Amino acid sequence: MSRRDAGEGGLRPVDLARAAGVSPQQIRNYADAGILPPAPRSPAGYRRFDAGHRQALLAYRALVRGHGSAAARAVMRAVHAGEVPRALALIDAGHALLHDQRGALRTTGEALAAVAEDGPTAPALPRSRLRIGEVAAHLGVRASALRVWEAAGLLTPSRDPGTHYRSYLPADVRDARIVHMLRQSHYLLPQIRPVLDDLRRSGGVGALRTALAQREAALDLRARAMLEGAAHLHRYLSDGPPAPESASSEPASRGPYRADGAPEASAQ
Repeated sequence: MSRRDAGEGGLRPVDLARAAGVSPQQIRNYADAGILPPAPRSPAGYRRFDAGHRQALLAYRALVRGHGSAAARAVMRAVHAGEVPRALALIDAGHALLHDQRGALRTTGEALAAVAEDGPTAPALPRSRLRIGEVAAHLGVRASALRVWEAAGLLTPSRDPGTHYRSYLPADVRDARIVHMLRQSHYLLPQIRPVLDDLRRSGGVGALRTALAQREAALDLRARAMLEGAAHLHRYLSDGPPAPESASSEPASRGPYRADGAPEASAQ
């Protein structure tokens, strides 16, 4: 007999809310969104939650930590629609994306180290002063991106005395390349500033290695969260979520209201 069959009935939204650290209203929102399985109504019109709903809630919250809210919501909706293979495919896609991000991080780290250690006079860098459009074409980015990086204090090109156009020296192009590579690895602009400051100050790559290590640690934490989410989902699936046809006859749009149209009490 599954935990759902033997389980405990009569759980209120506030009981589920306490288990997950959210508000009772959020529990009602989850139910209406299909994140929780259909909840039957009492004769008075109140939702009846049980241990199965609590398992679904904990599975969703764990999946959010590893996959994000949008993916976690899609997984739980697929499960409750009876499309478990699609839910598992979404889980697989999240792990595949994480794997790709790890590969990209390694590649970025190797490329950044090479760029930083080559210095501003490396053969791959343009020798003459370049305008913003030429730098954008060289890096394969938009000129607007270079302006954003400049506004954030990451780039400091000089201005041509006659035309006042931006003028990029080889060192400026090198810095722009580093910013571009780190942005491709999802670094925020404030996280990039110490890397460039360290490189300009000492020519070293200490801050660069620190930034890459922090990104790798973040990916490790996400991988652990994905494992936790998979464990919760496995327990939920093992107990057997209700089939789609077992859904309550009450419309999902009724929200936090009883069957007779009256609002549910906040403790329900």
